[in-house]
Amino acid sequence: MEQTLIPKILIHPNLVSHADPPLFQPSSPPIPKPRPEMTSEPPSFSSFSAAVDSIQTSLSFLCVSGGDDDDSFDVPRRFSGFALRLQVVVNQLLRSSSSLDAFPTSVQTAIKGIAADLAKAVSTVAVYRSRSKIFVLVNCLSLCGSLHERALALSGWLNLLDSAILDVPDLRKKIADLSRDMKQAQFKVTENEERVRCTLEKEGQGRIVKASKAVHSAITMDLARALGTDPENHSELSEQIKLFKSDIGHSNSVSERRILKSLERIVKNWSIEPNIASWKLDLEFEDDAHILPFKNFLCPLTKEVMKEPVVLESSQTYERAAIEYWFERCLEDARDPTCPVTGKVLESLELKPNIGLAGTIEEWLNRNVEIQTKIAVQHLSEEPFKVDSVERVLDNIYKISEEHPVSRHKFCNAGIVTLIVRLLRNNSKSIGTNLRSKILLALLSMAKDEDSKKIMLEEGTTRLAIHSLIASSEKERENAVKLLLEFSSDEACCIKIVSEKGALVLLSSMAGNLEHPVLSNLAEEVLKRMERMEDNIQHLAASGRFDPLLRRLYEGSDEVKIEMASIVGRMTLTNSGKEQLARRSAKMLVELLTKPAGRAPSLQALYNLSTLDDNATILVDSNLLPALMDIHFGNQDTSPELRELAAQTLANIVSKPGHWELASADKGGHSMQSESVVYSFLGLLSDSSSRCQVSILHILYGMSSSPQAAETVTSHIKSGGGIKTILSFLEHSEVEHRVHAFRLTRVLSERFDQDLVNELRPSNKLFLFKDKLLDNQSTDSERSDAACILANLSLSEDEVKILLGSDFVRWTVTALETQRRSSKGRITGPASSMLEGLLGLLLHFTRSIDPLTLHAVRENRLMRIFCEQLGYPSKPRVKQLAAIGLKNLSECGRSLAARDSEPPPPQGFCAPISFMCGSSSSRLSTCPIHSIPCDEETQLCLLKSNCIKPLVDLLTDEDTSVQTAAIEALSTLVIDSSNSFKKAVEELEELGVIDAVVDLFTEVRPGELQERAIWIIEKILRMENHNHNHSLNQSLVRALVEAFKHGNPNTKRHAQDCLTNLKQLSGVSGKASSQARPRR
Repeated sequence: MEQTLIPKILIHPNLVSHADPPLFQPSSPPIPKPRPEMTSEPPSFSSFSAAVDSIQTSLSFLCVSGGDDDDSFDVPRRFSGFALRLQVVVNQLLRSSSSLDAFPTSVQTAIKGIAADLAKAVSTVAVYRSRSKIFVLVNCLSLCGSLHERALALSGWLNLLDSAILDVPDLRKKIADLSRDMKQAQFKVTENEERVRCTLEKEGQGRIVKASKAVHSAITMDLARALGTDPENHSELSEQIKLFKSDIGHSNSVSERRILKSLERIVKNWSIEPNIASWKLDLEFEDDAHILPFKNFLCPLTKEVMKEPVVLESSQTYERAAIEYWFERCLEDARDPTCPVTGKVLESLELKPNIGLAGTIEEWLNRNVEIQTKIAVQHLSEEPFKVDSVERVLDNIYKISEEHPVSRHKFCNAGIVTLIVRLLRNNSKSIGTNLRSKILLALLSMAKDEDSKKIMLEEGTTRLAIHSLIASSEKERENAVKLLLEFSSDEACCIKIVSEKGALVLLSSMAGNLEHPVLSNLAEEVLKRMERMEDNIQHLAASGRFDPLLRRLYEGSDEVKIEMASIVGRMTLTNSGKEQLARRSAKMLVELLTKPAGRAPSLQALYNLSTLDDNATILVDSNLLPALMDIHFGNQDTSPELRELAAQTLANIVSKPGHWELASADKGGHSMQSESVVYSFLGLLSDSSSRCQVSILHILYGMSSSPQAAETVTSHIKSGGGIKTILSFLEHSEVEHRVHAFRLTRVLSERFDQDLVNELRPSNKLFLFKDKLLDNQSTDSERSDAACILANLSLSEDEVKILLGSDFVRWTVTALETQRRSSKGRITGPASSMLEGLLGLLLHFTRSIDPLTLHAVRENRLMRIFCEQLGYPSKPRVKQLAAIGLKNLSECGRSLAARDSEPPPPQGFCAPISFMCGSSSSRLSTCPIHSIPCDEETQLCLLKSNCIKPLVDLLTDEDTSVQTAAIEALSTLVIDSSNSFKKAVEELEELGVIDAVVDLFTEVRPGELQERAIWIIEKILRMENHNHNHSLNQSLVRALVEAFKHGNPNTKRHAQDCLTNLKQLSGVSGKASSQARPRR
């Protein structure tokens, strides 16, 4: 009956257990349930003979040894022992009767129950025999529990069988003994199997735990013992993992996948052979000199030479840190600490130093350090050095220094530190980044020795490390900043680092670069150490790191706050730095103004911050204006220097319009543009220091230039008699006084030009501006402002002739051409103001048709000059002036054309003949605009001068004033009283003027521009063909209706006329469109 084949029941497709409970179930402690895939569906026996056959087959499988796999585990081996005894009982029972049908029902029931539970046991034992040992270890508790459950069940069936057999005492005794033994049997996994199972279960949970080589080694040793193999048999361990991988190939268990990955990693690390010759550099004479370590020098867990060997109660020696790490892991896993080599559970965690072994290792280490020192000195001293040899030397020095810190002092005494630093200093540009990185790494390790660090600082290592902060290799930059971090642990070293040029800037930039978080964190740590020293505060702030300064400014004593304010006041800051400091320190600095000792430094700091225009709003919000005004007008004991500084700060603030205009400027709540404040500054002009006068002029100019405050401030200046006072500074001996006086006068000339003329005429100072303009020794700012002032003044025709004259026209045109050539298309600052002023000056010559003036206009071709400015990149004001100039010249041309359109009657002897024969055929073609022959040279004609297209382009300009000036110039072409009006309109339509004006009108809002546009449209729509064409333009009709409803009186009148011509009046007035007004 011996069989070694696995019964068919083992390969049942559904491996889920649904056994019927036995008739007798003895009480027992809870047993882990077997996994579904390890058990099978119990067979259903239709007959007693089938149950007997199943028992024979199952017992044949269980009683045959499963080989080495089965023998590795005690649980299936013990169960097989019970199976042998059960086989004897069953055979004797079957022999006790001649026929199977003769057995009573109770025996048949017991036999069927035994058959079912044996079939389950076969399924479980088959897992031990057919699956990998690691799979069995992972599931050892459930497998053990399954066999224990089967033993209890079989004990119950045997008990039923015993009660049914009365006439065979010997058989009954065997059955009773077997039933008792199986009931009392305790199937347990071994301690080592349980440890391995627990470890694998933790790995399967995917928890984040510390993983060291020591822990991996101990786990591997436990696993090898549980598998019954040698831990050094790497191939066997790898083969078992492959079998486990095959077992779970179709499994969907995440836990099992994690266990597999963890085991592969652990065994891979364990398989790495110890590099006991890692100090051997493979250089010329080392083979005999290098002393290899003995095997007992190596820790079983780390496979490295031990630094602090300790002995356990198991007499095994380990590296202290490694075994402590293993103990920690055991305690985390809630298991008893064990000796990794023997697997013995330790009763005590006492670690006794192995003094003898430690001394032997130290002696071996010293000998090898001496050898390596000699080798290092030789190769670091070679000229020229060999890169490969030096790199291996540096790697070795770093390894020895890290693993055996006591060796650093020996390297230092041998001069190795000096040799390495000099190698880097003398060859930093010629060696590659990899070698520089290795040098920095070796220096980093040896810098932990104080004597070595001192030598490095003396040799200038900080400068070399800082230079590596800009290296292309991230590894080199990382080693450099790590070395600086090591240096920064000492105060003297910190001062040394700060003193190196560019160090803080590079570190600050690195700390703020989040693309490289490792470098960023290291640089941040270096900077934090430097922040602890007061002497570094200013240097850190200069590099953009303001937190230490601001922390002391807010939290320090009054003396510290004043010192921090002094630092802010004397620093040269970037615009970004000024903004950061203003946002974070302005309020505290304003508060310090109230303290006598802090007034000067805080005011200097605020002045420094005010030099950035964008800080004006921040400073105003910090309530700085009342404090500055108090320095000027509140405290009479204030020194002139502080008054000047306060005035300069205030001038910087009001130079940026948009916020100060509505802020309170004093304790009375008056604003900066209030009458009292303006009058106060005017009063200071005649009673303050020279520097203060400059700042006050600057303040008045800033307030007068603000769009929100200009009208109010200039009115107060006029009413306070400020015009005369300001004009007196135009001839001041100091340049700054004149510059600001000219700027302020230019602003005033835009609003009070007649008042300025009245003030200047009696003293005959009008020539002052012309002289200033022609004076090449004056500043560009003065000259450009003088030009703008002259352009803004209301000069009579005589004053234009006397003051300017035709020669001045030529000079102006030449200046424009010169400026255009020198600017190369880019005009900014004073050059833009000069351009504006020169064009404004030329406008004086466009308002008269005096023969001399007309000759100057034609001779200097002003039409071309103005036209060129339309397409030239410049400020809107320049385009506006150019368009106004073309409008004035076009109007003059129209007047000249009207005068010349009626030729004098023929005179002389040939007059009748001429009258009869007509005029000569050689006459120029008639201009459709002026109805006379026009040419570019002599007539002031927009058409012949090619000015219409540039003017049309200006209708789409973003500035409304430019659009208005352009449409005014174009309106001079629409002369409905001329005989050739129809031809003029056709010409304008061909040039795109009409469509452009219509498009503009449909888009603009009510105002002057709308009025100018509708004036032209109304003239055009008087033509029959045009009113018919435009009557279909619904956008135009809607715009005309809106203009009729919401425009000013002139606009409404023109809109009504347009709608009448378009026969759309009913859409406005409610009257029939046939009731159109007759054309005027």
